[in-house]
Amino acid sequence: MATSIHPTAIVEPGAQMGADCEIQAGAVITRHCILGDRVVVHPYAVVGGDPQYLKFDRATPAGVRVGAGTVIREHVTINRSIHAGEATVVGENCFLMAASHVAHDCVVGNQVVLANDAMLAGHVSVGDHTFVGGGAGIHQFCRIGESVMVAGLARLTKDVSPFVMVAERDEVIGFNGVGLKRRGFPRPAIVELKAAFQEIFFTPGNIRHVAATLLASGRFTSAEARRFLEFFAGGKRSFARARRAGGGETDDGS
Repeated sequence: MATSIHPTAIVEPGAQMGADCEIQAGAVITRHCILGDRVVVHPYAVVGGDPQYLKFDRATPAGVRVGAGTVIREHVTINRSIHAGEATVVGENCFLMAASHVAHDCVVGNQVVLANDAMLAGHVSVGDHTFVGGGAGIHQFCRIGESVMVAGLARLTKDVSPFVMVAERDEVIGFNGVGLKRRGFPRPAIVELKAAFQEIFFTPGNIRHVAATLLASGRFTSAEARRFLEFFAGGKRSFARARRAGGGETDDGS
């Protein structure tokens, strides 16, 4: 079908849209937006609004890019970047449920789901195939890896490694094996990832050093396990960790 724009929607001059988009009643698409093919924007969502940043100059030429096939439900807000020439990015085939928020300079991967009222602060990155539960809040500059399951109402202030489940306040509660099976990960890769998960989260000491040692050991050869371990070499924040049996937490060296 051809792109359709409801008569009460607002699409500002300069906005760019691909084929077969649907902009429903009351939705606002500012001139700062680039939407891929088949993007659906539901009533009263605002895509490309100014960032919630007190020092922002509204004349800054910055925008929002939304990938093909993404669905943006009612009252979602996606703010544009605070930096000239840059964009807040939402990937392909994402599902942003009602009233979720993507702040300025976030980078959201492909096939990500943000449940109702999920909140991403500025400069957050979210990996492919991740699910963020309803009401969860993620602190600015956090990295959330691929295939992470974030529980509803979680409060995240630290980086979250790929392939895990996280809840409450920065607490890793398990390995996201179900999610990896649904993605079709081969069994040998899942076996390696489980072993790497155990080593990382239940070996005392500096988590970056543990991950680097495991990478150098040659024990983990699958691309998936190596992506998991390599995550700990990046970023500047500390990491969400699993609680130890004694109730304490292992040191991540931060």
